[in-house]
Amino acid sequence: MSDIATTLGEPIAPQPSPLETGRRDLAVAGQWTLFWLKFRRHKLAVVSLVVVALLYLVALFADFIAPFDPNAANARYTYAPPQGIGLFLPDGEGTRFAPHAAGLKMEIDRVAMRRVFQADPENPVRVGFFVPSAPYKLAGLVPMQRKLIGSLEPGKPFYLLGADRLGRDIFSRVVYGARISLSIGLVGVAMSLVLGVVLGGISGYYGGAIDTAIQRVIEFLRSVPTIPLWMGLAAAVPLNWPPVRTYFMITLIISLIGWTSLAREVRGRFLSLRTEDFVLAARLDGASEARVILRHMVPSFASHIISVMTLAIPTMILAETSLSFLGIGLQPPIVSWGVLLQEAQNIRAVSQAPWLLFVPGGAVVIAVLALNFLGDGLRDAADPYSR
Repeated sequence: MSDIATTLGEPIAPQPSPLETGRRDLAVAGQWTLFWLKFRRHKLAVVSLVVVALLYLVALFADFIAPFDPNAANARYTYAPPQGIGLFLPDGEGTRFAPHAAGLKMEIDRVAMRRVFQADPENPVRVGFFVPSAPYKLAGLVPMQRKLIGSLEPGKPFYLLGADRLGRDIFSRVVYGARISLSIGLVGVAMSLVLGVVLGGISGYYGGAIDTAIQRVIEFLRSVPTIPLWMGLAAAVPLNWPPVRTYFMITLIISLIGWTSLAREVRGRFLSLRTEDFVLAARLDGASEARVILRHMVPSFASHIISVMTLAIPTMILAETSLSFLGIGLQPPIVSWGVLLQEAQNIRAVSQAPWLLFVPGGAVVIAVLALNFLGDGLRDAADPYSR
């Protein structure tokens, strides 16, 4: 036995099992390592993270992805139905790879006295990738003359998701609308984050009369009905304002209420942390109050703030959509998902062209669900020791 237990006269140290090694690594792992390990176990949240990343990439590169300008109209193809894309066409020797959209032919319904579009499989519209286009600047910076997808036959209809009452491409408008709707969520959450962390931190750290004053302001804002408040503030926005100024004003209006819930949570965290040993040690070491708050207290629950902010983005998106749908938010020529849904208010238009409702509505549903699932995963990961 001694010959087996030794090698060249030296004893062999017992090796720990992989399970024990993993537990020991977790015991000394940092906050963000534990956060990632727990988040990775939430499969739906991981998939939602990919979906959210794709949505924001679409918003960032909308100029490249959208085949047409969102306001380009064609009166010949009002309410043209979605054409979709096929990849193979039959030829004399079988089938060949040839991306195309089904052709359209227009007829007149003499009973209803309106245009009716029928599929025309005999005249497909050839489609290509990275097709030449009019000059534009990608993300407002890089000069480009190519589009991701487009028709190789100018003049023929090419509407992936249909057209609206002016013959504008719905796919292009939804892609451009993602830029406004998703960015309002980010900008609004950023503003709410600053207000919530600063005012909530001051309230919880100092307490006393400052805490009482801030909490009364929060209670007053939370007691006011949200929709009437938004409607009143949005109605005060002058109609002759330029689109950019209107955009930032609507973002400010949406953020006005969003910071209150975060401020309450930050205040509660500060109340529980201000007597912890590491906070007292930082004070005794001579750290300034700003350093104690920003360097020691806020990072201790930063993962929780991230999860709360992720769950707040869908609320911002729905708020913008609701205001624009009611006609008191963003207005044309600005293109957002709420503006697109506003155009679907006409029941006659929806009965003739249901894609006016389902396409932008589907985009809102996908974005909100993905962000909610992502927020759930981040919220669970923010407490890595819970099961």
